[in-house]
Amino acid sequence: MSGDHVPGRYGIEGGRMSAVQSVDRALDVLEALAEQGGEAGLSEIAARTGLPYGTIHRLLRTLLARGYVRQESDRRYALGGALVRLGGVAERMVGVWAQPYLTRLVELSGETANLAVLEGDFVVYVAQVPSPRRLRMFAEVGRRVLPHSTAVGKVLMADRADTEVASLVERTGMPRRTANTITDLPGMLAELERVREHGYAMDLGEEELGVHCLAVGVRDGARTIAALSVSGPAERITALDRRDLAEGMRRIAHDFGAELGPVMPARADHTS
Repeated sequence: MSGDHVPGRYGIEGGRMSAVQSVDRALDVLEALAEQGGEAGLSEIAARTGLPYGTIHRLLRTLLARGYVRQESDRRYALGGALVRLGGVAERMVGVWAQPYLTRLVELSGETANLAVLEGDFVVYVAQVPSPRRLRMFAEVGRRVLPHSTAVGKVLMADRADTEVASLVERTGMPRRTANTITDLPGMLAELERVREHGYAMDLGEEELGVHCLAVGVRDGARTIAALSVSGPAERITALDRRDLAEGMRRIAHDFGAELGPVMPARADHTS
């Protein structure tokens, strides 16, 4: 759409994007880079956002100047170092907000509860409440793992299109962690379809032998932004009613997602 005015929440003031629209579109660019594993070319950003090339160039100039984006030698764009400071603070805050919900997960299951997010191509554990039992699982907060061998990773990948999953595992590979690890793309895509169908993911000794894990997604309305999981010795997790546990976990994840933020409004057309 072109002209002096764009209806809806996006307005044109004096022939230029309004401040609100500029901020929204700049965030679209950053999210597009994140969804591409942290790095993308101009055409990939345009395909992701629906924004015109000229608009993307203007936004990138500002983001480059502020350090939120950097330009690589091959003319591709990558997330910049300025995001590390913001991300670290936000990650700590989310970890604090998650504590009551993780405690509820421990009370529900009797096992250790974790919160994890997908940062680039890696799953990062950002918060944990341990089981009160003497024999319990422990995942160090800040630990980074590949997503293909973990329940939290499967939940986070299941929110993505198969083409995105294929691109991710092409970049990272699918190394075998145990004899149970899924190491081929068709097998992983079939597993992710089961995750979508059932609403939860399982790690049955795929990251570490003798350890099982069940995970569900935390949504902000439109997207899965994090994963909640419980993990413990295989025999104890196996003894739990998987469907009942997943249903209870989904209720807790829903409450947590509601606290993190309201459902994102539908976006207007990105045209100019």
